[in-house]
Amino acid sequence: MGAVSAETGNLFDAIPDALSEELFEELAKGQGVRIERIVSKGHTSPDEGWYDQDQHEWVVVIQGEAKLAFSQGGELHLQAGSFINIPAHTKHRVAWTSAEIETIWLAVHYG
Repeated sequence: MGAVSAETGNLFDAIPDALSEELFEELAKGQGVRIERIVSKGHTSPDEGWYDQDQHEWVVVIQGEAKLAFSQGGELHLQAGSFINIPAHTKHRVAWTSAEIETIWLAVHYG
């Protein structure tokens, strides 16, 4: 059997020592689906806005922890292993991420 041609990587690699801004990296995309790695360290969403996305977003925290806030009220504390499926047009923002350790998110945006 011949070698498989595939793109590989590691979610814990290539994280800069200093993160002045959140790091967004597209890992894969296809018809109606986009997968990205997000790395935060003490970052939050801008105060003046909410994410209001056309696609659903399934998010899992791989490392670290964060708090998501929702425009309709409520906040969710996510830790390593926690995931949430956010329906399209559910306005949300990142209210807090740990400043002690990088928070590594895996986000799947889909139809």
